[in-house]
Amino acid sequence: MKALGRLLRTTAFKLALGLLAVFALAAVLALGYGVWQASRLVQSQIAETVDAEIAVLREQYRLGGLRQLVVVVEDRAKQANSLLYLLTSPMGEPLIGNIGAIPPGVINQAGVSEVPYSRADSDIVARDDAYVRVEVLSGGFRLLVGRDLGERRRVAEVITRSVLSALALVVIVGLLGGFFVARRVLYRLDAMTATSRRIMAGDLTKRLMVTGAGDEFDRLALATNAMLDRIGILMSELKEVSDNIAHDLRTPLTRLRNRAEEALRTAHDEAGWRVALEGIIEESEGLTRTFEALLLIARAEAGAVRDHMTTIDLAAMATDVVELYEPVAEEADLELKLEASGPVEIHGHRELMGQALANLLDNAIKHGGAAGGGSMVSVTVERLGDKARLVVADRGQGIPEEDRMRVLERFVRLEESKSRPGSGLGLSLAAAVVRLHDGDIELQDNAPGLRIVVDIPLVQAKT
Repeated sequence: MKALGRLLRTTAFKLALGLLAVFALAAVLALGYGVWQASRLVQSQIAETVDAEIAVLREQYRLGGLRQLVVVVEDRAKQANSLLYLLTSPMGEPLIGNIGAIPPGVINQAGVSEVPYSRADSDIVARDDAYVRVEVLSGGFRLLVGRDLGERRRVAEVITRSVLSALALVVIVGLLGGFFVARRVLYRLDAMTATSRRIMAGDLTKRLMVTGAGDEFDRLALATNAMLDRIGILMSELKEVSDNIAHDLRTPLTRLRNRAEEALRTAHDEAGWRVALEGIIEESEGLTRTFEALLLIARAEAGAVRDHMTTIDLAAMATDVVELYEPVAEEADLELKLEASGPVEIHGHRELMGQALANLLDNAIKHGGAAGGGSMVSVTVERLGDKARLVVADRGQGIPEEDRMRVLERFVRLEESKSRPGSGLGLSLAAAVVRLHDGDIELQDNAPGLRIVVDIPLVQAKT
């Protein structure tokens, strides 16, 4: 009973009942209209038959007078399934016919009417009415011709029984169909609920069942599974970030503590204390930059800054960042070159895009120098179809192909970079900002060196 109650409360079963009720109402209206039309048709046929009979008898009276009319009426009244006949004198006295009784006054009024009657061989008033027409003949004689209306009732009954039987069958089939559909829907929902509970219990590897039917449940399951995949990635990244923070920040924190302890042991004058404090400040600034980078990555990946996006010129922004890094490039004995052909507008966050480009340039300047010095770092901004393309290329040692995707993760530093200052978050931040702008980032071989290609949709592609 509990399972049946759950089944009856499902939306699918209620929807099936609603559709069944609408169909039943439509069927009843169609039934009423069909009965009405059938009654009209039968009534029209009855009227035509009575009018034709009146015309024939009137002609017989004209040709042979009352005697011949009496003979014809008597002959026709005796036939099986005959019409109703009654011929009376001008005073209303019956002369011939097969009608035993009709309401008083009917024979005195010319025209048509529906009246109860009984035949001459029966004392019981008929259950059905009769359609009669009274004609006043010359000489004052009155002729009544009618037809029983039972046929009209029987036609209506036959149609009504047929439609009601069909309607009952449809209701039964509809209820069975509703139960079947509700059971199917309940099965899918129960499966989704069971999977959701296992996911809530902590098993993030579970996914909702997809049958391949392409229905709304499959679309919901696919969307939910995609969401769960994203959540799984975020949880994995969160765990990885937590592990990386615990591992990569341990060294600078330990250095910070060691410097403080060394200052307590060895510093005996103001100069010693100053040197120790400067070292501690330098270490703390490095930690602050690391946490700021982590915060920027978190904001970019969460999409919390989408409401602050505006139309920005990527070419103008690249010009500003390149001018800012020209002294740094000169100090590293590198040529910094910019190629930008006109405005290239995108819908983005100005500060984050500037930080991402600055990180790419900083990475290229740090690692893009040739062994003998005098190399070049180039920045290119151009339109490519409906995309804005930003390319930062250097002539350094490059990155092996198997490590190019890995260096976009947080705190990843290759062996040759660990001896240089940095936290391993520069490329990770740039990748997060590019994803925030619905773009793609790819690391390619520049033969020699590294070529970083960023594609972001133009403003026209978003409108």
